Order: sequence, then C-alpha cells, then structure tokens
Amino acid sequence: MFQHRIHYPFREVKLLDQALTHSSWANEHGGKWPHNERLEFLGDAVLELCVTQELFERFPHVREGELTRMRSRLVSQPALSGLAREIGLETCLRLGKGEESQGGRDRASLLADAMEAVIGAVFLDGGFEAVRTFLRALFAERWPADVERKKEKDYKSHLQELTQRLYRERPGYALLEAAGPEHAKVFAVLLTLPTGETVTAQGPSLKRAEQAAAKAAIARLEQDGTG
Repeated sequence: MFQHRIHYPFREVKLLDQALTHSSWANEHGGKWPHNERLEFLGDAVLELCVTQELFERFPHVREGELTRMRSRLVSQPALSGLAREIGLETCLRLGKGEESQGGRDRASLLADAMEAVIGAVFLDGGFEAVRTFLRALFAERWPADVERKKEKDYKSHLQELTQRLYRERPGYALLEAAGPEHAKVFAVLLTLPTGETVTAQGPSLKRAEQAAAKAAIARLEQDGTG
C-alpha cells in the first residue's frame, strides 16, 4: 500500500487519490474527477519552504549562495523523479490511455510533478509540521552532510585500492542494524578486512556508516604499518 511506503497515513485519503490522478485520466472520465495540478502547485511551494528551512537550520554558518545551490539540487526535477521512483509512485498513478501509451509513467517531468502533488496533499492533510517530518524522512539519504562534503575523501574506494594492493582482495560490508525512528535512523555496519579483522561504525545513512567504517579501517592499517 502506497501510504505504507511513504510512512504517512492519510486522514483524508481522497487527497492522496487526487495527488495520484493525472489530468489525462480525469479528462478521459468526463472531467468530473479532481486531478493533481493544483496540488502540484501547492506542493512546489511547500517543498521549497520546507527544504529552505531545513538547510537554514542544518547549516547556520553557510552563506546564502551555497544554501541556494544546495536547495536547487534537492528540489530539481531529477531529484524529485528519483524520489518518486524510489517509493514506487509511478505504479500508483492514474493516467489516461494516451498518456500511458506515450510512456508517461516513466517520464521524469510527470513523476516530479506527481511527487510535488503528494507533498501538497500531505500538507493539506496534516499541516506544516507533518509535511516537514515527512520530507525529512523522504530526503534522509539526500541531505548534504556538510558544505565540504564534495571535498572529502571517498574512504571506501581508497580502502578497496589499499586491500587490493596488499591482499588482492576487497573488504566486505554487512549491515548490523538500523535503529530509531524513520526520520532519524542510525545505521550500524560491520566491515571485514581480507585479514579477518573487523571494524564497526555507525552513521545517519548506510553509505555514511560504510564510509566511517572504511576510514577507521584505513587508520588501523596505517597504524599497523601496512597502509
């Protein structure tokens, strides 16, 4: 069920139905059904405000220009259509036969618009705090770690190169647990080196936990004099 996928139970399910109804479907059914264009308009504004506030709070010392660039990446069409595909939104859309036959279900612009409509529906159903919580969880893997993130080392790649050179094998990663509420999960991973030694680490996402484990493993190898 789509509501389970997005971890938001609608009180007024008709709002979700409207968000998932494309104008092409409404037109083919006599124009009597509300479609998602107005919700898309609302969701676009709500999304920008929520993302702006979240970035403003996460990065108190970052200048306006960099905050604007961060926001643009997060609310872009590729980002929104990617989110839509992750939650399987395309499988729930009501499209007209013509739109369906033209590949509308896979069109990035249509998916991004529908994602904004769902955001608008959550806002109308639960209010501002509800949609903020919804978006924090939805963007959990996409919030920038910090402004310098793009300059940070890719510890996983570095460790792989190191173990390939030293042992001709790659390290292994395993998820130990993911604990906490949806909007603030903590991931724990176990890294196993080709020597059999293990390292554990945690992070706010699986990728960042793996990076933390790789960084610790590199430090251990360097301490042992093998790095």
